[in-house]
Amino acid sequence: MKFRQIHLDFHTSEAIEDVGSHFSKQQFQEMLKVGHVDSITVFAKCHHGWAYHPTTANAQHPHLSFDLLGAQIEAAHEIGVKTPVYLSAGLDEKLARKFPLWLIRDPHEQISWVSDFMRPGYHQFCMNTPYLDVLSAQVQEVVTHYNADGIFLDIVGVCECYCQYCVAEIRKRGSDPRNREDMKALWEETYFNYTQKINETVHAIKPGLPIFHNSSHVDRGRRDLARVNTHLELESLPTGGWGYDHFPLSARYAQTLGMDFLGMTGKFHTSWGEFGGYKHPNALRYEAALSLANGARCSIGDQLHPTGFMDPATYALIGEAYREVEAKEEWCQNTTAIADIALLSLEAAGHAPGSKPLEGDNHSDTGAVRILLEGHYLFDVVDTEADWDKYKVIILPDAILITGSLQTKLAAFLAKGGKLLATGRSGLSPDGTCFALDFGAERQGVSPFKPSYFKPAFELPSLHTSSFVIYAEGQNISLKPGSKQLGSRENPYFNRDLFTFCSHQHTPSDLQDAGPGMTEGPDGIYLAWNMFEDYALKGSLPVKEIVVYALDRLLGQKSLLTNLPAQGITTLQVQSTDSRWINHLLYASPVRRGQNIEVIEDLPALTDIMITLSATDPVREVYLAPQRTPLPFQQENGTVSYTVPSWICHQMVVLQF
Repeated sequence: MKFRQIHLDFHTSEAIEDVGSHFSKQQFQEMLKVGHVDSITVFAKCHHGWAYHPTTANAQHPHLSFDLLGAQIEAAHEIGVKTPVYLSAGLDEKLARKFPLWLIRDPHEQISWVSDFMRPGYHQFCMNTPYLDVLSAQVQEVVTHYNADGIFLDIVGVCECYCQYCVAEIRKRGSDPRNREDMKALWEETYFNYTQKINETVHAIKPGLPIFHNSSHVDRGRRDLARVNTHLELESLPTGGWGYDHFPLSARYAQTLGMDFLGMTGKFHTSWGEFGGYKHPNALRYEAALSLANGARCSIGDQLHPTGFMDPATYALIGEAYREVEAKEEWCQNTTAIADIALLSLEAAGHAPGSKPLEGDNHSDTGAVRILLEGHYLFDVVDTEADWDKYKVIILPDAILITGSLQTKLAAFLAKGGKLLATGRSGLSPDGTCFALDFGAERQGVSPFKPSYFKPAFELPSLHTSSFVIYAEGQNISLKPGSKQLGSRENPYFNRDLFTFCSHQHTPSDLQDAGPGMTEGPDGIYLAWNMFEDYALKGSLPVKEIVVYALDRLLGQKSLLTNLPAQGITTLQVQSTDSRWINHLLYASPVRRGQNIEVIEDLPALTDIMITLSATDPVREVYLAPQRTPLPFQQENGTVSYTVPSWICHQMVVLQF
């Protein structure tokens, strides 16, 4: 897999004429060179359903007069650039109007993505219909006739569907479409049948050709879904709704799977389908560096103009980022991460045997990753199948009930000296009545007060001692004999209601001790609120510093200490074959522009960032990469310390053993 990929969207309406009329091999190649591109995903078929090549399995775009796909592949290969080929799998608008019975439908016969045919937009196909054979023939044709370097199938996944094909199939099996569990099994079977058919079609012609089935999200805890791909592409456009903390959450999970993966962002100011929109070059520099720091390779989304002319402004913009990536690749290949902490993803835990899948928004994983990033912890995001032996602490965020299989695995982790941090309902038995782990607490039930208050028995670094509001759901607990209380709960005088309300938002604390709010027992520390959900939604400084206190107490000694500002990110990657560590430092400060769009524009220089790493093996040298500038360091008492002079956006520090 290459490091510097372009995902070249080309969804082009039949109402546009002269398609491809300005395509030029020379100009196409020149833009790839300007952009420092080494791989570009080009289109065989778009969401409108049109092919961009001569075809018997589909229909070529009515206003395209030549083989655009073939010309792009030839031009790219001529200069050593790879060409994975894209086919829209889930969407095909020209067929949707011809075969509407093949479309996904909800129980009320509503279709998706657009609810009807009287408004602009696409409609998604069910793979349990004859459409799958049509798609398979289109894929077969492309792989047979073109020297593709991979196949990218878009808009697929396990989809709820009540089309008449699915209804007929479930009834044939002796069940009923109102039986949701049986329908879920059918939807899963439909997706795996689709991936098997497509993968077999491709590999029968070109064994081992890379294939990725894009659902825009890699489900944490569903390794079976990940393994239908040869690699992963983590779609995460920060300005397109994902935000800047989405990619680290996905990447810190993906790297634990042992698969090649890349981070997919976009050149757009907003998201896909935006013509004439550009983000600042500094944003792409940061986003590409964020991929490298998390063990990923890079992909940047663009959309080709209908005429086939490659936009010079776009490739100058992309080149700003990819020129730097090209210089850094040597230190970013074949890496694994060093981590002290494992965040057991709430999403992943919901997919574990005996657990209930997560429903609704997953704020807990998001809030936990934000605190871990801002606290500059070395961490992974894991599922229940991961090897937990290398971690010192496992976080159980907010709502992880302890099933039998999970309890067995946690017991083995604890027996080897590991510790747990649990919050909210986490750590409870499957019926939620009592703790399945020993945090020194006994559960009394859900607190009737929301919000409520926490008064820590320790002082927060940024604040004096006080009663701090916590907005999320809390639990009432009591302290087990011989256990330690690290802070107490306080309740408001009353909940805000029609005849009992006070001030503008919520009622103040009555300043009375209402029992423990934070306890410590043999298995670790427990906080009696959904702390991570609270941080994701409210971003409260006390909540972060309370969690940081708990983590630092459990860790004892962090493997990495730094004075990097809170908005900075640091990771530690290992290149075992080269006997070296790579410490990545990143800094940018997104600001909100418009309506919910995070923008990176300025990249201030940071100076004198101090790092101390736990390292017992002798270090031969420390240097900045890619500059190869030697860096003074000290190694003593099992640690290596160095100070990074002035740097902007992204700096790698290499420790050569």
